[in-house]
Amino acid sequence: MKFSGKVVVVTGAAKGIGKAVALLFAEAGAKVAVVDIDETEGKNTSDEIIKAGGEACFIHCDVGSESNVLRMIAEVTQTFGTIDILINDAALQLNKGLLDTSTEEFQRVLDVNVTGTFLCTREVAKLMIAQNKGGAIVNFSSTFAVVGSPGYLAYHASKGAIASFTRAVAVALLPYGIRVNAVAPGTTETPGLYDGARDTGNLETGLAGFLALQPLKRFGRPEEIAEVVLMLASDEASFVYGAVWMADGAYTII
Repeated sequence: MKFSGKVVVVTGAAKGIGKAVALLFAEAGAKVAVVDIDETEGKNTSDEIIKAGGEACFIHCDVGSESNVLRMIAEVTQTFGTIDILINDAALQLNKGLLDTSTEEFQRVLDVNVTGTFLCTREVAKLMIAQNKGGAIVNFSSTFAVVGSPGYLAYHASKGAIASFTRAVAVALLPYGIRVNAVAPGTTETPGLYDGARDTGNLETGLAGFLALQPLKRFGRPEEIAEVVLMLASDEASFVYGAVWMADGAYTII
């Protein structure tokens, strides 16, 4: 898969899967806008790309804020002139169940995960339509869109919404040659995984509990998820529209 000359926006690119996606796109020749609320780690990702000979810029953005998103889109186009691909990875996890989740916590997760994906998609779609050269958008759903668990209530709700949102937007943007799909990762070894394990009250016990649920008896690697994202964004997936692609080590089929 070659992305030479393509401009890619990756939200949530400071660490974890988003960082792996940004690095892999850069390795494939893309110009990458590293978008995140974490300025320190976001700049580190951008610097890593540049040091390796790639093109990148870091843009601080809270995707749950419309004004932030509008500013981010303007900065990307000012820097690179266009946007060809959007990866909506920015997300907030919260390992709490129904009775322990406050209204404010629930709303904040939805603001980042759902409203953020909506805002970025809407504004980039406007730009892509005006450019009249198609494009690709890849959203991040989750296995938690289709299975239940005693925790992560707000995260479950948000990722189910993303799956449905992806199908709706794929239909809406199909006439413009803009392909919209989603990847649904399983349990992947990211900082968020360790945060969730700590939230159980004991890091080691939490990790062991998560691992026990994995059919492959290992966690996914961010790079494995990134490969699926690049495939969905590539010309090789030109006949793929509205898919929610499970990348979960068989978690949802066993």
